Amino acid sequence: MATQKLYAGVKLRETRVRLGLTQKAFAEKLGVSLPYLNQMENNNRPVSTGVVLALAQEFGFDVAELSTGDAERLVTDMREALADPVFADGAPPVADLRLVASNAPALARAFLELHRAYRQGHERLASLDEALGREGSSVQASPWEEVRDFFHYCDNYIDAIDHAAERFAQNGQPEETALARLDAMGIRVEARESDRLRGLDREAGRLTLSAYAPASTRRFQLLHQVALLTQNDLLEATLDLARFQSDAARGIAKIGLANYFAGAALLPYARFLDAARDTRHDLERLSDMFGASIEQVAHRLSTMQRPGAKGVPFFFVRVDQAGTITKRHSATRLQFARYGGACPLWNVHRAFETPGQFLRQMAQTPDGVRYFCLARDVTKSGGSFTAPVRRYAIGLGCEIKHARQLVYADGLDTTNAAAFEPIGISCRICERANCHQRSVPPLERKLAIDPDARGVLPYEIER
Repeated sequence: MATQKLYAGVKLRETRVRLGLTQKAFAEKLGVSLPYLNQMENNNRPVSTGVVLALAQEFGFDVAELSTGDAERLVTDMREALADPVFADGAPPVADLRLVASNAPALARAFLELHRAYRQGHERLASLDEALGREGSSVQASPWEEVRDFFHYCDNYIDAIDHAAERFAQNGQPEETALARLDAMGIRVEARESDRLRGLDREAGRLTLSAYAPASTRRFQLLHQVALLTQNDLLEATLDLARFQSDAARGIAKIGLANYFAGAALLPYARFLDAARDTRHDLERLSDMFGASIEQVAHRLSTMQRPGAKGVPFFFVRVDQAGTITKRHSATRLQFARYGGACPLWNVHRAFETPGQFLRQMAQTPDGVRYFCLARDVTKSGGSFTAPVRRYAIGLGCEIKHARQLVYADGLDTTNAAAFEPIGISCRICERANCHQRSVPPLERKLAIDPDARGVLPYEIER
């Protein structure tokens, strides 16, 4: 198999600028000529092995960063946007999209913002939204989507907050530390029978946690509130850098950052990474060791991307019973659809049929990449017979080359190509021509209609 060439001009240029070096000085340290460096930075030539080694030796650079980042996410997002019927005349080939994502990522993001604005304007017009008729109104990104994309393109890892949470939990008892901090601020903590998970009465100096919630949820909510009270300057500084378009987006993001702190304090980076490796990523054992829920553990595993101390790159997703993605993140090449649900062939949808059990799946996406996928249902009780029960399914997975590091992959023949099930991202951009679960035709391919013949689908997809 031919080795894939590494084009990482943007990352190379960003590294040089961050170090404050001219092209000439940078080329000398890397042991290459100035024209050669210029060609690499503009993606006219691939990054050579010698340059990769020089980056590691001269600057202690984590060379894994050269092959990660936004490029794959941008390519997937652009393909999905270009599958919109408004581009029915034909979408650019994937090779062109990769060039744009590598050489002009700012342009790619601007295109995605433009498409999102168009899509929202179209949806508002279709629903006769009165806001479009108001003077001075404008189409802006949904605050929720804006925050989702912020975490998406941060690799779901916020370094400053992660380190702050780790320092907070350095004595190994984050819950006790949190209670001590609140006590010093004159705030007492009470557990009461309440439908609200958490409520702070600042005047009374009382933080109320729901007695109905599991212990892991109460710990998480306690740490979330402590983050808001003790880490406000750090959270606000992070929000300032993000430059959100609306107060609503900034407010949602602040909740997300406080959640991030809570998860990172409950599952401190270094200790959690060591434990994950020792247990071979056994979610149930990790849950017991850290007093966290299985969903919290799975989500945290997907954030272990600290430079110089990275864990297994996982994807993590949570879907509801309608198949809607309510949480998503991927540190792998697998990217989730921005709109709609996930591929119905993916085992996460079957998790509702087998409550309390882990489902294993070896899957292959249309680009030929193979993954090990784990799925399980999670139930969130309301605390009483009359309270509604929330049901979700979570999915966790990694590329098959990492599967041996997971206890769940034991006994599976990862070398058997026939054992991998075909999955996709979204029917609208999936290239599989004979999928029996296809809901809509792929918009990048022509269809052949024969009224006198019928297969699995009422049409054939031309190759």
